[in-house]
Amino acid sequence: MINIKAQQTLVKFNKQDPGTWLYLMRPETYSKLTESKVIDEAAVRSGIQRGALKGAWDAIGAVIKAWTTEGHSVAIPGLGSIRFSMNATAVADVNKVAKELIHTRKVVFTPSVDIKNELKNTKVSITCIDKDGKIVKRTTDESEDEVIDDGEQQGGGPSTEGGGPSTEG
Repeated sequence: MINIKAQQTLVKFNKQDPGTWLYLMRPETYSKLTESKVIDEAAVRSGIQRGALKGAWDAIGAVIKAWTTEGHSVAIPGLGSIRFSMNATAVADVNKVAKELIHTRKVVFTPSVDIKNELKNTKVSITCIDKDGKIVKRTTDESEDEVIDDGEQQGGGPSTEGGGPSTEG
């Protein structure tokens, strides 16, 4: 289940715009898993010794880095492909073309169809939070929308009654 927070936010498109209060949704990220944790879990799932997996991990990373920086799009089995890209200023005069026109170098990851389908089929839980920080609605793929009355959320964080996820923070 992906937990999503819909936070009421004042959105302005310029300084003169008075703005509009809109609910902006974003997935909640719990933590960044370390390379060591990923290798440990892969070792458990595969039965391959941790040291061997660490060596393979490092070698695969080096190959991906070398080939992408040479201009290749590199397949990552079971996940998708990765390539480098950039943003640059366009100029009409060929004499002005120079590396200084490149202002952003970036990594582009294109997920595989399997990953896209997995994400599409993953259930979501959405918690709506108004501009005052109060939870005003919860909804999931599996339940009816729960609109929370003003008096119901006095003085505390969200309830986790019924096994639902906590969205404090």
